Amino acid sequence: MWHFGDGMGWWMLFGGAWSFALWGVVIGLVVWAVTRMSRRSGSSSKDDAVSIARERYARGEISREEFDRIKKDLS
Repeated sequence: MWHFGDGMGWWMLFGGAWSFALWGVVIGLVVWAVTRMSRRSGSSSKDDAVSIARERYARGEISREEFDRIKKDLS
């Protein structure tokens, strides 16, 4: 009498596909964010320390001997 089942058929497949697509996007964004954050926090501190020492040497804050010792200690 009310015909509740009419018109559902293949539209239900779209609902399932959208659900899978939505969850795929959400999971993909989470994975992307985690890898992006881990890459950023895992940056090479050795290279940073050498570049800081290089800048200090260029400004004249440390001598050539101190700069060489810092490079040797970090390598």
